[in-house]
Amino acid sequence: MNARATNRWLRLGLDSWRLGAEAQGVIALRLMRIAGGGEVAARETELMVAEKIKALNEVQTQMLTSLMTGAGHLAPQRAVTQYRRKVRANARRLTKSA
Repeated sequence: MNARATNRWLRLGLDSWRLGAEAQGVIALRLMRIAGGGEVAARETELMVAEKIKALNEVQTQMLTSLMTGAGHLAPQRAVTQYRRKVRANARRLTKSA
């Protein structure tokens, strides 16, 4: 395995770890918002479900495109990058309005 391939796997592993850590932060922020109850909690739960469905569809399309264009080896990193982008956007939104 050459150095570039090794670095690609290392980057994927580190980015996956970061995604998990960032997602835990967003989960904590969302749980605090939901625990407050009321209309804010209802909106957050609806938004959470809608965002998950949209993100899944986007990533599936992106991965399928990667596979169909001969760039299947890039699909995992692209998926993790896309999910991290979504998670960071949620973190910014949740901390801004907190």
